[in-house]
Amino acid sequence: MMCVNVIGAGLAGCEAAYQIAKRGVRVKLFEMKPEKKSPAHKTDGFAELVCSNSFKADRVNSAAGLLKEEMRHLDSLLLRAADKSRVAAGGALAVDRDIFSSIVTDEIKNNELIEIIGGEVTEIPDGITVIATGPLTSDRFAENIYSRFGGALSFFDAAAPIVTFESIDMEKAFFESRYGKGDGTDYLNCPMNKEEYEIFYDALVNAERAPVHSFDVRDPKVYEGCMPIEVMAQRGKDTIRFGPMKPVGLTDPRTNHRPWAVLQLRKENSEGTMLNLVGFQTNLKFPEQKRVFGLIPALKNAEFVRYGVMHRNTFLNSPEVLNSDFSAKADRNVFFAGQITGVEGYMESASSGIMAGINAAGRVLGYESLLLPDTTVIGCLSRYIADKSVKDFQPMGANFGIMPELENRPRDKRERGQAYADRSLKDLDNYLESVSQNENYC
Repeated sequence: MMCVNVIGAGLAGCEAAYQIAKRGVRVKLFEMKPEKKSPAHKTDGFAELVCSNSFKADRVNSAAGLLKEEMRHLDSLLLRAADKSRVAAGGALAVDRDIFSSIVTDEIKNNELIEIIGGEVTEIPDGITVIATGPLTSDRFAENIYSRFGGALSFFDAAAPIVTFESIDMEKAFFESRYGKGDGTDYLNCPMNKEEYEIFYDALVNAERAPVHSFDVRDPKVYEGCMPIEVMAQRGKDTIRFGPMKPVGLTDPRTNHRPWAVLQLRKENSEGTMLNLVGFQTNLKFPEQKRVFGLIPALKNAEFVRYGVMHRNTFLNSPEVLNSDFSAKADRNVFFAGQITGVEGYMESASSGIMAGINAAGRVLGYESLLLPDTTVIGCLSRYIADKSVKDFQPMGANFGIMPELENRPRDKRERGQAYADRSLKDLDNYLESVSQNENYC
């Protein structure tokens, strides 16, 4: 039987390989690790999480939560792994990175229909192929893609530092989730009064940044969702106080008042021995990170197990290159999946891998492409990346703004989110039931 090539064993590539094999089609999964790693990758495992260990909100009445529920209805491999490796994070779905990657890696390697081929791919192979090399696609392969399909764009991405729990001054920190969500120990809060914050802020905006290689720093496009904290701070003294350091919903037990500003730390592993500085993506030099972040009282003696880094992320000008089923306009046997398509976020990338995998398998089996209803988050994202009317195409994550308006739009935000979710899941289930009875779909 004909096989499908899947290039890249990240989130999207693993989902694609799993969905293809699930339909009885053999897969050749190409992965350049461990022979070669991108600047951001550190481990040899598949589905490595680089920037964060959080998959955002888990409640179904949020766009991020609805996306994940839609993926569960499509039998997402990664969500099964996430549920098994979950760490406490209030209303968010966060995981132990190592356990998560290990579960996915084992599942893929133990699948008899998936053949793992190591080493870097520099040219698109013959045959039906899913390209899921991510925003850190190697330079040689990226050149091959763009020479064939064109439409290259790029933006900057950054990762937050990780510190050890035992190095935190617990006399100057407290456990609490905003508005009492979670079990009360999901986040460790590092409060600051006004004077402490202003000292920290002045140091942050004047700190020395690391040089950035491999792209033009004269015209940076910093993606909003991963903006370095020092770049965000330059927008104004209170910008980060209304962003990642917002104190709302928290009470400092030392003062019984809301702090002036708060840095939240989230568990990085299931044991809670490592903590992620939430929202503190950064491109400061490593000594500067230790100095500046050490001005936050609870982090005065913090031990950094990973410093923040910044790197180039590349994506296609997808409206010019891709169809809504994630196949290339110039060659319907070549599919793209993941952040290279212009979807933003871990789960958004994985969902595109599901759809690309299903449709690549369908190409082998002679089925029509699967296109989910536009009342679903996945359906809207797949249409967004192929919408030629979109001007100045930029990465897009799950949000209700790209979905069709509700007929009877509730005024309450949570009720409105639930209405979007109810409509989506009803339409999705009806659609999947209908196509399962149609021999022209896989």
